[in-house]
Amino acid sequence: MTFRFKQFNVEDDLSTMRIGTDAILLGAWAKAEKVDSVLEIGTGCGVIALMLAQRSSAHIDAIDLDGESVIQAEANFRNGPWRDQLHAVQTSLQDYVRTSDQKYDLIITNPPYFSGQLSSPDERKNRARHTGTLSQEDLVAGVLHFLKTDGSFLLILPPEPCRMFSGLAKSKGLHIQQQMTVKPKPEKPAVRMLTRFGFSENASPLMETLIVRNEDNSFTSEYINYSSAFYFSLGGG
Repeated sequence: MTFRFKQFNVEDDLSTMRIGTDAILLGAWAKAEKVDSVLEIGTGCGVIALMLAQRSSAHIDAIDLDGESVIQAEANFRNGPWRDQLHAVQTSLQDYVRTSDQKYDLIITNPPYFSGQLSSPDERKNRARHTGTLSQEDLVAGVLHFLKTDGSFLLILPPEPCRMFSGLAKSKGLHIQQQMTVKPKPEKPAVRMLTRFGFSENASPLMETLIVRNEDNSFTSEYINYSSAFYFSLGGG
């Protein structure tokens, strides 16, 4: 399937993680205009990295454990207008910690969060979606290793895994700077939390709520504003 964005196209048929609302929300929410270096953990087909490249001149390292996903990300990067900014690497975060001391202004991830649920028969999808290959502890350790002292770490999670991660992060010195609660409709419970962490403790983090659809199922103006710079349609490819 080809996803056609305003300034680039993305193929995702080889990736373990197909393009979805989570990736679009996280890529649109991230502020990358003033950063020089970015690490994306678990890039999949590379869509978040491309969204960040569209709005910055930063060098972006995009890592993923899955070889076919990295091949697809590399192809998407080559076919886009920012190929010189983007670098895809097949590696786990744990191995990358052991082989690199690079520091980044921004670290971003749409991480695995399933734990204990029935696994998919597709082993590649299991690795991408379940915490067995990237625990919250390993993720925090990786962020502590790679994040600059004044840098930001962004991720998207469902509410309960987010609460667990936030508690763990705080115990290691990473504090919530900003958080956006995502609700599918006004009267529905929250389904996702987008959170920005940093090393400085913030007594009053910026808290906001985004509602994706109105009761008539149309997109809200707030959601349209978030996605308007990238808004895409589906096409054959």
